[in-house]
Amino acid sequence: MDVRAFAKGVFISPQKLGLVCDKVRGMQAEQALIVLEFMPQKGAKFIHKLVTSALANAENNYDLERDEMYIATLFAGDGPAMKRFKAGARGRYKPRKRRTSHLTLVLSQREAK
Repeated sequence: MDVRAFAKGVFISPQKLGLVCDKVRGMQAEQALIVLEFMPQKGAKFIHKLVTSALANAENNYDLERDEMYIATLFAGDGPAMKRFKAGARGRYKPRKRRTSHLTLVLSQREAK
């Protein structure tokens, strides 16, 4: 059984989130929560919240065991970018893009031996 969870419009670039996703992809869900809790990256907070939510949904809605869940798929895609500008020298402006991300998580159940 697969459990899907999404976080849309996260205010961090997908490139920065992708580095954190690569660290925890394939881990047991409980172990990933421990690792994410102590990571210094800003993206670890968003992924920790998403994994916690997906685990709660798996337990509550589908009666799955928390210990048997692992992160099968975790990736960050592009969200809408906010276009801003900053004043530059001699009356010019410098365009900026505030990037956002869409996170996708799939938890799967590993069979107990």
